[in-house]
Amino acid sequence: MIESVVQNSMLRQAIEREKVDFHIINLRDFGEGNYHQIDDKPYGGGPGMVLMAGPLFKAIEDAIEKVGGEDDLRVIFPSPQGIQWSHTVAEENSKITRLIVICGHYKGIDERVIEKYVTHEYSIGDFVVTSGEIPTMIIIDSIVRLVPGVMNNLESALSDSFAENLLDSPFYTQPREIEGLTVPKVLLSGNHKEIDLWRKDHRLKRTKKNRPDLMEKNKKNKSE
Repeated sequence: MIESVVQNSMLRQAIEREKVDFHIINLRDFGEGNYHQIDDKPYGGGPGMVLMAGPLFKAIEDAIEKVGGEDDLRVIFPSPQGIQWSHTVAEENSKITRLIVICGHYKGIDERVIEKYVTHEYSIGDFVVTSGEIPTMIIIDSIVRLVPGVMNNLESALSDSFAENLLDSPFYTQPREIEGLTVPKVLLSGNHKEIDLWRKDHRLKRTKKNRPDLMEKNKKNKSE
């Protein structure tokens, strides 16, 4: 699953430009017994299975060795009890040299893995997805695109929605008119100062209408 996302996204470009290295570790390689067991029933009973501590301990130690030690290292576990993932958090993590992300499954992972290794827990939202690979790839993608040299135009990434606690402005391309719908005249004027003001105005209006909570986070935006 992870390999497919990497090969069909900006992440492949990041690898080709030697801006990021990926090491995908299969937990089954560290499974226990003849069947390479990695999960078991929870103590105390109840439905579902839990990823075992033993295989995860070994896999994480192997990952630490692969990324070159514990200096400037974060071990991330996507989980419901984590901090809400956001553009600001992605920016913060894009400055970290080494990241290990644990993909949870079933009911989750043995709590002792979190106690021993996990440095940061993040939540992508108040909903449930099939497996930990999905939030992991969302987290990784949003981090890597902010690494200098990955995108052809970093300025584009920095002006995307949420970059300044603002939603983005509307965009238009060819043709100038389609089925009676036209492009705003200011965008055709060539007056870059007026265009910038128009875009800023629409970013503020969109955010105030659709995400007033973002306006509250930035006093500058509120005053503007």
